[in-house]
Order: sequence, then structure tokens, then C-alpha cells
Amino acid sequence: MNFFRHRLACLPVLGLLCATAGCSSTDDTASAAVPTPASSVTKLCRSLDGQLPQRVSGLDREDPEPRSALTAGWGDSAIILRCGVERPSRMADPEADGVEVDGVGWLLEQQDDGSFTFTTTLRKAYVEITLDKKRAEDGGLGPLTEFAAPVRKTVPKGIAG
Repeated sequence: MNFFRHRLACLPVLGLLCATAGCSSTDDTASAAVPTPASSVTKLCRSLDGQLPQRVSGLDREDPEPRSALTAGWGDSAIILRCGVERPSRMADPEADGVEVDGVGWLLEQQDDGSFTFTTTLRKAYVEITLDKKRAEDGGLGPLTEFAAPVRKTVPKGIAG
């Protein structure tokens, strides 16, 4: 496993805010806002969806509502993936925290509740992973290792358009 930190500032690494991924839970069913990228990015995201694992960090795949090839979930929203998201504004900040895991670069953003959002860097589509606080504390960067191969295989290096 290859970890490269671009900056170490405040990196108690992991966890994500479900609200950042558009999650809500009024009926205990996980939900995630479905991105609306360009058709070329949608094609990459559909390809990624077909390569995603059925289990991540011991959690079964449980896709959020509404069902879409652009979103996926594991462990009832403990881990949420959204493909084709907008470029995070924080990506323009040279002081932003980043990490490389098994050949895939990620922007790290810790949320106020202790969770983390990770967004791929230098790929033709932005893929966002949200880890809830508990998963962030328990799993560290572990879940990112399980997404590295599918991202490398389906989302080419480059700049998302």
C-alpha cells in the first residue's frame, strides 16, 4: 500500500459527513444526491460502477436512493461513493491535504463532525468517497485501498472536464 501525503497539516485521517454526500435519513434509507456530469464522464462512471466491490471494509454493498450507476454505498451509508461530482473548490488550495493510495490521488477534507470526504485528483472524472465518523475512526485509509483498482481501471488519468 503506497501512501503519499502532499501535506500533513491536520490529518487525523478519515471519516465523512453524510450531509456532504447528500445523505439524509428520515426513513432510515440511505440517500445520496446523484451527480449530473457530462455524458463522457457518465460513461466513465457507469464503467466504474460495474467494477466496484460488493464488500468494502467488511460492509456489504447497499446502494442509496435514488438508485443510480453514479452512486454506491456500503454499510447503510457508512461509505458512500458518488462519481461525476463537481471539482471541489478546495482542490485549488495549495495548502489542501492530499494522499496517494495505490496509484490514485485523493483530496482529503475533514468535516466538522469528524467524518471525511475524499475526492480523486488528476482523473477524467471526480470520484467522491464519504466515510462516516465511525468508519473513519475504525478504518483509516483502508476503504480507499479497495477503490484504487476499480478507479485506476475505469477512470483514466487526466483532468476532468
